[in-house]
Amino acid sequence: MRVTLKLATSLDGRIATSSGESRWITGEAARAEGHRLRAAHDAILVGVETVLADDPALTVRIGGVEAERQPLRVILDSRLRTPSLGQVAKLGSLILTTEEPRPIRRAQVERLAAGDDGRPTVEAVLAALEKRRIASVLIEGGGEVAASFLRDGAVDGIEWFRAPILLGAEGRPGVAGLALETLAEAPQFRRVAVAPLGDDLWESYERI
Repeated sequence: MRVTLKLATSLDGRIATSSGESRWITGEAARAEGHRLRAAHDAILVGVETVLADDPALTVRIGGVEAERQPLRVILDSRLRTPSLGQVAKLGSLILTTEEPRPIRRAQVERLAAGDDGRPTVEAVLAALEKRRIASVLIEGGGEVAASFLRDGAVDGIEWFRAPILLGAEGRPGVAGLALETLAEAPQFRRVAVAPLGDDLWESYERI
């Protein structure tokens, strides 16, 4: 399975202000390319904090029109906080949790093994997706989810959209802590493409 991390950040790697405001950091051209990336993947994966903060639909819209084929929406939700009336539940999704499953309208809920942090392990998440014949997944948020997949060496590529703004240290990071002690431990990627999108910059990276 190919795992791609998509980041839409400020120049200093922030995905939101300290208050959580994030719409829209990048411009229209970058957002349109983000929808084309969604269309190229079998599943879109986010953490529940992204769902609670933004109530995203996680759908593919090309030219403002809903695409005929939609990727599977996957929510990592260790404590099962996904709102039943939220868009991801109403539109249908797969919720992966460490809690005892309970019915959520139009959503499949599966209980997975928990890691030391109480969240579903990356290994269990990927196994659950492989069981559903998912061949490619696009991770869209948030910082803790991105960090967990990077720590496990599970990210094959990064699609990074950078807006020409700075949010500072109090902004919310696109990647949370990796618990690195040396540079040698850092996940390494090679840039394979770069292109301007309006005022934004789009960079593609592959794992070394």
